[in-house]
Amino acid sequence: MPNILEINSIQTFIGQFHILEGVTLTVAEGSITALLGRNGAGKTTTLKSIIGLRPPREGRVVFAGADIRGRRPYDIAALGIGYVPENRAIFRALTVEENLKIAERKKGDLARRSDLIFGLFSDLKKFTKLPAGQLSGGQQQMLAIARALVPENRLLLIDEPSEGLAPIIVQRIGELLRKLRDMGVTVLLAEQNMHFCLGIATEAAVIDKGQIVYRGTIAALRADADVK
Repeated sequence: MPNILEINSIQTFIGQFHILEGVTLTVAEGSITALLGRNGAGKTTTLKSIIGLRPPREGRVVFAGADIRGRRPYDIAALGIGYVPENRAIFRALTVEENLKIAERKKGDLARRSDLIFGLFSDLKKFTKLPAGQLSGGQQQMLAIARALVPENRLLLIDEPSEGLAPIIVQRIGELLRKLRDMGVTVLLAEQNMHFCLGIATEAAVIDKGQIVYRGTIAALRADADVK
């Protein structure tokens, strides 16, 4: 599979703090790549560096053959990248349907893709007129992922989807991500829950203190007790 995303030696700062120190990472088209690491290791900053919310000072971020480092976040998103932030960032006062509608890149996106979205997220179909703030935590996470599917994005950046959810809900999120993978959707998943990633990812990278310290297949990671 060709790489849809290539990150080469990016250096990202937050104020005076040097967060990412030469991060290099590739994501193959049609894969789920897990970016694993502890809290504060640099996972979220890596995703924000890609989408342009934390532009790297140096290095390259290449999406579908184009260097996107330094572009504005909405211009990067318009190229076909969906971002699901760690805090979900749903609009709690808006209905489920309104949350989805607001994600349209072109008029009619939701109508064109509603069968796909509600086929994957049947809970959301039952609650389209309900304010999103009244959904459970798991349903809110599903809404956040569904919102990134409203436009025809080629790559999804998903930050800590299992955080704070009950094990049975984490299992459901995993099943949904496996379905997306089987449909050919490419996902870069930032997670600290290794066992969750072992069941859904195809490739893995481990980040520690702003540097990639391991890259390989998920099968190789599963077999490597030292890395685990």
